[in-house]
Amino acid sequence: MPDILIQDADVVVTMDANRREMAGADVLLRGGVVAAVGVGLKAPGAEVVSARGCVVTPGLVNTHHHLYQTLTRAVPGGQDALLFGWLKTLYPIWARFGPEEMFVSAQVGLAELALTGCSLTSDHLYLYPNGARLEDTIAAAAEVGLRFHPTRGAMSIGESEGGLPPDSLVEREAAILEDMIRVVDAFHDPGEGSLCRVGLAPCSPFSVSRDLMRETALLARDKGVMLHTHLAENAEDIAYSLAKFGVRPGQYAQDLGWTGPDVWHAHCVKLDAGEIDLFARTRTGVAHCPCSNCRLGSGIAPLREMRDAGVLVGLGVDGSASNDAGNLIGEARQAMLLQRVARGADAMSAREALEVATLGGAQVLGREDCGQLAVGKRADVAIWDVSGIQAAGSWDPVAALILCGPGRVRDLFVEGRRVVAGGQMVTLDVGRIVERQTALAQKLRG
Repeated sequence: MPDILIQDADVVVTMDANRREMAGADVLLRGGVVAAVGVGLKAPGAEVVSARGCVVTPGLVNTHHHLYQTLTRAVPGGQDALLFGWLKTLYPIWARFGPEEMFVSAQVGLAELALTGCSLTSDHLYLYPNGARLEDTIAAAAEVGLRFHPTRGAMSIGESEGGLPPDSLVEREAAILEDMIRVVDAFHDPGEGSLCRVGLAPCSPFSVSRDLMRETALLARDKGVMLHTHLAENAEDIAYSLAKFGVRPGQYAQDLGWTGPDVWHAHCVKLDAGEIDLFARTRTGVAHCPCSNCRLGSGIAPLREMRDAGVLVGLGVDGSASNDAGNLIGEARQAMLLQRVARGADAMSAREALEVATLGGAQVLGREDCGQLAVGKRADVAIWDVSGIQAAGSWDPVAALILCGPGRVRDLFVEGRRVVAGGQMVTLDVGRIVERQTALAQKLRG
C-alpha cells in the first residue's frame, strides 16, 4: 500500500486530546495508520492528494443501523405510525427476505454511509428469515470497504407469547446462543486496526426473554465482545417495561448485566436523570438517532444532559425504514438542531456535533484506535470540499460542515485505502447495485 500525503487542507480537524484545528495542514497516511499531521510535510514517493479548498476530518462513525431496511423505505402503512405500529407493518415484509436481500441492501446502505463521510459503522441485524445469516452483511462490508461492527441480534418472543414480531421471525433461544458463538468465533477480530468486530445484540426488551438477555451478557463477556440493544426508545417502550417488568429500562438493563463500557444502547430518548447518572457511572454508551426519533415521533433524546453527565454518546442513522435516509453528516446537524429546539440556541455547537459524530462514536464502539487524526490512529479520513455552492460564503469552514454543507464527502479513506474519490464510490458499481435493489424492492411489493 503506497503512502498517501493529503496536502494543504484549508483546515485539518484532528479531534485529538486538545481538539486541535490546523490551517494549511497535511496528513500523512502510511501502512493503514496516521503517520504525521502537520504543516509542510514531506513524503518522497507518496501519492499526493490535494486538499486545497477542503476541510479534513476523521471518518465519521455510525453507532446504530439496520442495513437490511434499505429495501423498505417509505413503505405505505408505516409512514405515519409510532414505533410499535410501524413494526407491525414492516415485520411481514421483512419475513420474505433472504440472503440476497440482506447482502444487496447492506451494500446500498454502506455505500450511502460512505458517501456521507462514514468510515466505521455498526449494524444491528436481529432477524434471519429464509436462510439469511450475519455473514451476508459482513461480505457486503468487505466489498464496500468500510470498517464494520456487525451485531448478531435476535428475537425469541413472538405474537403467540405476547411479543410484537410474528412467530415466523423468532428463533429458539438455544439456537440463538449457538449461532452467536459461531459468528464470534468465525468473524470477530479484536486486534488493533480490526476491520470487523462482532457484537451480540438481542433486539429489545419486548422481543426477547430476560433469560436470553442475561445469558447473552454472560456469553459476551466470556468472548470479550460488546453488547447492544434498543432501550427507552419512546413512551410505549417505558410503559411496556413498567407493566411487564415492574421497573424502568435503566433498572432492567442493570439487573441483567447490561451496563458497562462494553455495552451501548440505541435511542435512550426517555432516560430519566437517574438512568443518565447510571450510564455515566458505568461508562455505558448511547447511540443517539435524531432523525429516526423525529420520523417515528419518539421524542428528543436528552443529549445535552447525557453529554454534561459524562455519558459516552455517538450518532446513529438507525434503519432506513425509519429514517428513511442514511446520511451521517446530516444526522450530526439534526442532533444539534434538536438540542437547540429543546434547550435554546446555545445548547449545542456545530463543533460539538461533529465531535459526537467522530470521536464520540468511536468511544461508544470501544475503538480507541479510531475517531481521531493523530499519530498512530487508524487512517480513516474524510475530505470535504467546502469550495462549492453549499458552503459558499461561509466564514467558518469547520462549522459549515454541520450548518450548511457539503452533505457529501469528496474523498474517503478507510485503513489508508480510498473508498470514495471525487464524490464517487470506487469500490463498487453503485448503478448496478441500485438497479438490483430496485428490482428486489419491486418483487417484495408484489
